[in-house]
Amino acid sequence: MTAAPLMTLTWTDHVSGRQGFLVVDRLVRGVSSGGLRMRPGCTLEEVAGLARGMTMKEALHYNPEGRYIPLGGAKGGIDCDPQDPAAYGLLVRYLRAMRPYIEAFWTTGEDLGLTQDLVDRAAAEAGLVSSIQAVYPLLDDEAAARKRLADAFAVEVDGIGLDELVGGCGVAESVLAALDRAGTPYAGTRVAVQGLGTMGGATARFLARAGLRIVAVADIKGTIANPDGLDVEALLAARDAYGTVDRAVLRRSDRELPGDAWLSADVEVLVPAAVSYAIDMANQPRIKARWIVEAANMPVLADADRSLAARGITVLPDVVVNSGTNAWWWWTLFGDIGADADEAFAHTRRSMRALIDRTLARAEADGTTPRAAAHAIVTDRLPVIAERFGWYR
Repeated sequence: MTAAPLMTLTWTDHVSGRQGFLVVDRLVRGVSSGGLRMRPGCTLEEVAGLARGMTMKEALHYNPEGRYIPLGGAKGGIDCDPQDPAAYGLLVRYLRAMRPYIEAFWTTGEDLGLTQDLVDRAAAEAGLVSSIQAVYPLLDDEAAARKRLADAFAVEVDGIGLDELVGGCGVAESVLAALDRAGTPYAGTRVAVQGLGTMGGATARFLARAGLRIVAVADIKGTIANPDGLDVEALLAARDAYGTVDRAVLRRSDRELPGDAWLSADVEVLVPAAVSYAIDMANQPRIKARWIVEAANMPVLADADRSLAARGITVLPDVVVNSGTNAWWWWTLFGDIGADADEAFAHTRRSMRALIDRTLARAEADGTTPRAAAHAIVTDRLPVIAERFGWYR
């Protein structure tokens, strides 16, 4: 997984001078999959790492008996603050420039800083049929598949779209699988979550409903903490579109702490669910948790990962933990599951638990970290996928 990607592209917007990027790590059956993120400071190197991660996520979910066949990995990125008033116009121009690639071989969707509704609206304005139209030729019944996915996106659970919940369901199940392997009861297990957006918010909800105690959450304004447990549902109801909580809903026992206080919270489980590169060599000594569960993409730097492992802290890697959203899209589109919340959650839980168990078992057998174990599993699978379906590097 260290070879050069198939394609890298840097685009400069003629209006603002801002840059956007596309990296296709590889194609499987002529198609790749990977979301589009928008954040200030986004770089080509970052997008390339995310594209490699997408190749891994696709391969990890390969099931020879399923209808969903893995695609290659890709990723897009735009260097801009998504809250900038000019961001939407920039998004439309980026998608218009990327239209030939999206039509031919890159399927994309929401990622950090962008919602699927926004991507869909901008894609239509850019002249695209869909942000995932490159996969349509691979479907047995395109009309039925597209309707199934549209129906699934229309499903709501407790007022929240199913598409906003399945990723967090997968992250939460990863946590529960790790606790089960360690014989740790859910009740009393304390959790801190960085980021209360789509992924972090859903993760907090599923963990709280499983009996874990969410004692700290962080957003752009700072960290909210309560050692006795936060009212997760109240915090989720008070979020804005960017995951920032209205402090007016806080209880007297809730405390407002600095933004990085989540990192050193007295917890068993730490869930970085906001930005890449959040945990590095400088701040990793502050971590007290036993498990770090990467809900965000690339939140723990490689050298910090090794130091954490040496301290006995298990890092469950992003390529496994947060792969549920991407897989749900394809399970639904290809027809492994229908447009039903219970079916989606059950399938996600089974798949994620199996992946975590396989990853941790491989790490134990090889005497290595879960991240290295996930790479080893992918290394074993890629030749099988290549032999059956072919790929292009």
